[in-house]
Amino acid sequence: MPRAVEVRGLVKEYGALRAVNGIDFDVEAGSVFAFLGPNGAGKTTTVEVLEGLRRATAGSVSVLGLDPWSQGSELHRRIGVIPQEFRFFEKITPGEAVAYYAALFDRPTLVDAVLERVVLLDKKNDRFENLSGGQKQKLGLALALVSEPELLFLDEPTTGLDPHARRSIWEVIRALRREGRTIFLTTHYLEEAQLLADRVAIIDHGRILTSGTADSIIAEFGRPDRLRLDGPPELAEALRRTTGRPVRYDRGRVEVEVGGREEFVRLLSAAEASGLPWSNVTTVRDSLEDVFVRLVGSMDEGEVRAAALPSGAGGGR
Repeated sequence: MPRAVEVRGLVKEYGALRAVNGIDFDVEAGSVFAFLGPNGAGKTTTVEVLEGLRRATAGSVSVLGLDPWSQGSELHRRIGVIPQEFRFFEKITPGEAVAYYAALFDRPTLVDAVLERVVLLDKKNDRFENLSGGQKQKLGLALALVSEPELLFLDEPTTGLDPHARRSIWEVIRALRREGRTIFLTTHYLEEAQLLADRVAIIDHGRILTSGTADSIIAEFGRPDRLRLDGPPELAEALRRTTGRPVRYDRGRVEVEVGGREEFVRLLSAAEASGLPWSNVTTVRDSLEDVFVRLVGSMDEGEVRAAALPSGAGGGR
């Protein structure tokens, strides 16, 4: 597939601090790409380079076939950007805001059509200050769509929203993908990335730790599937002794690693044969969040030092 974003050997330094340390990744056109990492990992710096707001120290970046820094004026007409916790003029209405943006971009836009795409038409004449958090984020999406962008950068689009509002934003993102638009998503909600993204990259201390589909990352770095049941600590010891499988006990919950589907029946038979009480059987598989925590937490001090230049002061995000 054609690539909307190509990054090779990207480095960004702030004085002596190397915020981004030689990363490579691609984003396929028409896909949702989730860029994940803890605070200070280099996410914001990378995205600002892609948007043409910061100049790379080294490496090459192509966004929609353009150099974001030297061809920013042309690029900005082809991308949409929704910042985290979108804010706008308090007294303006969504209808007025969309019309205003249409005039700025010199685009003959049908206001109602744009608001309908983000499920906000019923709030067309309400003031921004009276919109809910989810409705404000939807207006941000509407304004980003006025220029009919090929690529949208969504920075934490559901932070602070209630579950219903989050799912509403997810549906809008899915609809945009169906239209063939490329979505570059940063989020701290790992469930959100796992549900929405075609591909994921995890960055920490300026370096890409891994990238791929959520399933492939979980398969590579996740723990084996586990059988979980409620029971006494004696049950954990009995299963450890009779099955030879790794067993964990925590506050009335027994968890046994399973090598394959055929082992589930054998483990349940062993639990029954123990003569001890047990109940509430479930199976457990690592999520993207589990893998993320394990990967980000696995970097030792030496790796952290290697991700930055030698001593010195600097500011980065």
